[in-house]
Amino acid sequence: MIEVRTKLRKWGNSFGIIVPQKAVNDIGIREGEEIIFLIQKENDNPVKKVFGALKGWKIDSQKIKDEIRKEEFEAEKRKWKHLNLSS
Repeated sequence: MIEVRTKLRKWGNSFGIIVPQKAVNDIGIREGEEIIFLIQKENDNPVKKVFGALKGWKIDSQKIKDEIRKEEFEAEKRKWKHLNLSS
C-alpha cells in the first residue's frame, strides 16, 4: 500500500483521480485492474480532532505529568534497590 496525493477532477457527470505513473509502477497495477483506495480530505486530520478534545475538562496536565514521572522514578529506585540487595 502506498500513499498518493492527487486532485479530484470532474469527468462528465462524475469525478475521477489521476494516479501518477510512478505510483502505478511502484505498486504493480495495470489498466483495467480493480483497486481499492481510501479518500481523505487533506485538511481532515484526525490528530486535529483529538487535540484539544479534553479542553473543557478541569485537568492540570502538568500535575499529571509530574505524577507519572514520580511513579517512574519510584519504580526505578525499587529496581536499583533490588539489584543492590541481590549483589
